[in-house]
Amino acid sequence: MLVKVNSSAVQGLEAIAVTVEVNVVAGVRFVLVGLPDNAVKESHERIMAAVQNSGYSMPLRQVTINMAPADVKKEGSGYDLPMAIGLMTAEGSVSPQLLPTTMMVGELSLDGSLQPIRGALPIAIKAREMGFERLIVPVQNVREAAVVNRLKVYGAHNLNEVVDVLNGGSMLQPTEIDTRKEFYDHQSHFDYDFADVKGQEFVKRALEVAAAGGHNVVMVGAPGSGKSMLAKRLPSILPPLSLSESLETTQIHSISGCLKSDTSLIATRPFRSPHHTISQAALVGGGINPQPGEISLAHNGVLFADELAEFNRNVLELLRQPLEDRVISIARTKYSITYPCNFMFVAAMNPCPCGYYNHPLKHCVCTPGQITKYMNRISGPLMDRFDLQIEVVPLTFEQLHQSAPGESSASIRERVIAARKIQEERYKDYKGIHCNAQMTPALMREFATPSPADAELLRQAMNRFQLSARAYDRILRVARTIADLEGSPNIQGNHIAEAVGYRNMDRSSWGE
Repeated sequence: MLVKVNSSAVQGLEAIAVTVEVNVVAGVRFVLVGLPDNAVKESHERIMAAVQNSGYSMPLRQVTINMAPADVKKEGSGYDLPMAIGLMTAEGSVSPQLLPTTMMVGELSLDGSLQPIRGALPIAIKAREMGFERLIVPVQNVREAAVVNRLKVYGAHNLNEVVDVLNGGSMLQPTEIDTRKEFYDHQSHFDYDFADVKGQEFVKRALEVAAAGGHNVVMVGAPGSGKSMLAKRLPSILPPLSLSESLETTQIHSISGCLKSDTSLIATRPFRSPHHTISQAALVGGGINPQPGEISLAHNGVLFADELAEFNRNVLELLRQPLEDRVISIARTKYSITYPCNFMFVAAMNPCPCGYYNHPLKHCVCTPGQITKYMNRISGPLMDRFDLQIEVVPLTFEQLHQSAPGESSASIRERVIAARKIQEERYKDYKGIHCNAQMTPALMREFATPSPADAELLRQAMNRFQLSARAYDRILRVARTIADLEGSPNIQGNHIAEAVGYRNMDRSSWGE
């Protein structure tokens, strides 16, 4: 008897359909073909125990299972469920009537319970695209899959519930989620608020400018000056995710297995903070079984590199191309995958090995050569990709002891959203351009050209501080954002002056 069960495999951010064909004839062998990996090959023992412990019998004949298309490598344990259902259908325990209109995926435990899988959301999207009426997934994955409308999504606890669904029973009902309500109800929930930050008004203003224009920012300061505290609060002032951005972000996290079982859609911008010992593959993605890296998990959000100078230099250099292209293409012998990585890069570092160079109270014990060597751990091309370079000065006792809270994230966010709306309107006719940080040279000539008098101010600043041509572009982009925050149609001298003030690294002679 031949039985066909529909399943799916995830490749990159997309899912592809996989048909599990089970053929049972006279004999005693069990054959599994279709380019399975070791996890799939080991499924025979799991399936046999799960089926028997669920009260059903296995076919005592020769079983051949083919996973089509045969030229696509099948990885992971998510094929346990469709293979088990195929065997049980051949044995007569499951009705074949609903199989042509049903897709299913799930890992089986020995007792017949279902374990979660990765990529339930792209699999659900693929099921709807192909016209399937229902999708069966482990109950832990049902909320992320159920955000796809026009598809009945069942979250099963065990094999018996799956059999009941396919036999037309009423033990399990499809999960329904009001996607828009779930999304909008969680958009304004943040664990951190700028109201908790005392003092540091200059740095908070710089982060507001960075959020308004999508600019990358590096903060340099002594230990305990508040760099990490400020960075963790940056997502609370960024514009809210759109529904399409949320779906794309959730899809990446679904593939990586990072979604919690009670999460349907990611409603707030992600904040990723990898440790400085991270490997190249963990940062950009890839591996034997390709997975998105930290830069893709930070897509539409913030990637925070604390202790930037402690990162492996080769790892940091990998960021240069993704920061410009906003996608990462990973090509290996057996696969080639492209992941999105449109993120704000925020970094924090000490000014020297001991951490107290330029400290107002503590004495730095580093030699000029040590300071220069420490700062040179960050290459010039990477440092140039930071539009804002901020020195964070430690607070005095009086500043720390003040009782009045700072401005809340909600009020800062309102100004950021207003500035972003101006930019969206400005770049609506330019594909792939959404904020000032993404401006091309041609767009800068059109929208960020100062008047002759203001250009003279910029020329004087560049000559005085010996700024580079890259710094010239960065200053104009930031000045354009400052003008948007004020609602000014043109860049003015005060905007340029403030933007120059955010080039601390260019204006300082570290180690000299």
